[in-house]
Amino acid sequence: MSIYDHLIHANQLDNIIVVFSDRSGQAKNLDTITNCLGLKLASTSDYADESTSCSAAMSDADGVYIEEFDIAVLKSNNEQSSQITSLTNNPDIESVEPDVIMTALSQLDYLSGLKDGLYSGANAAITQMRKRLTDANSTSEEIPHIPVNTKYENTKMATWGMQAINANTSYSGRGIKVAVLDTGLDLNHPDFSNRCLVSKSFVSNEDVQDRNGHGTHCIGSACGPLHTATRPRYGVAYDADIYIGKVLSNSGSGSTSWVLDGMRWAINQGCEIISMSLGSRTRVGQGYSPAYERVGRRALEHGSIIIAAAGNDSGRPRYREPVSSPANCPSIMSVAALDEDLGIATFSNAGKDPQSGREVDIAAPGVNIFSSWPLTGMYNSISGTSMATPHVAGVAALICEKYPDLRGTDLWQHLTRHAEPLPHSIMDVGAGIVQCPL
Repeated sequence: MSIYDHLIHANQLDNIIVVFSDRSGQAKNLDTITNCLGLKLASTSDYADESTSCSAAMSDADGVYIEEFDIAVLKSNNEQSSQITSLTNNPDIESVEPDVIMTALSQLDYLSGLKDGLYSGANAAITQMRKRLTDANSTSEEIPHIPVNTKYENTKMATWGMQAINANTSYSGRGIKVAVLDTGLDLNHPDFSNRCLVSKSFVSNEDVQDRNGHGTHCIGSACGPLHTATRPRYGVAYDADIYIGKVLSNSGSGSTSWVLDGMRWAINQGCEIISMSLGSRTRVGQGYSPAYERVGRRALEHGSIIIAAAGNDSGRPRYREPVSSPANCPSIMSVAALDEDLGIATFSNAGKDPQSGREVDIAAPGVNIFSSWPLTGMYNSISGTSMATPHVAGVAALICEKYPDLRGTDLWQHLTRHAEPLPHSIMDVGAGIVQCPL
């Protein structure tokens, strides 16, 4: 087993995600699990409250069937693992995959500070492996930093990111629902006191209140206010309705099952845009998660678009790492990060398929991004593809406001078609830097 295999294994949890053949039918799928494994599954259709979490549904069962996605989350133990693995040979099942840990994708080192036990004491080993992976994957390939003939700076009126995407002359996002699935929001932050907020926590034993900062920062970039008393404008869709789905703990990590919960909730709430600045590291040739791809496809069919961070594992100019999961799914929009002169952020991941180049779809400001923050500081500047992603989500809301008929796939196409091209490879920035509608 390679170093990377050990790293991927260390990120796995006990649950198993089963993706059934598309549109195979709830009754047949439940029978498949019962007959093959003898497991008792709850179903999301059994609950009148559409926001009932998988964890709650699984409390008295061996797993839960998520009807909207034709996906099951199964509890697993050593005795059951070999049986569950055998499901891959069943023609009614598309895939079986582990429930992996997702982390917040900013340049803050959340891996070194996890306190919720998800890594079961493996943090130090993971950190060491990541260092060894960096050394092992380093190449002599020199990838130049190519600046554009513009240097953006924060002003008293607006952050450099707002200027770069032309937010100051655009729409407000009024009437559009934007879901941010992250570590929650500082509900006491004065910049959101008069906003329409809908919230739900899918993290066991934690409420929506953000005690991490990552979620509050991302929500600020996507939907922060037009005006503040003493700070520049830092939010794109300043009048959008904000849907706060807490799927990452206060330590900045969460399971795939929590994220699936949040995605289901956001789609059922009718959110046109779902922003996810989270992910797990991938390797070249690993492929994308069938579970996340299923949800991304179903979201587009329901008029929602899922926008996710490409990941921060690269070390340019020495090497580029592949796009993280779930952003590497074809039906989830992947966002790369740019710096103040519209060069590619040194940490930003890249598409690794030279035939398609589709693993990065679009780019946005992601370096030294000023936004809201919990606790006494109230504001903070941090970097990451996490910071780029909510910029795209906010722009998507403005487009939805201007064009009421553009939803799902049509919205995706508009975002990429109207992006400003950059003098970089599409493997790095996709269609270019996202632009607000005029």
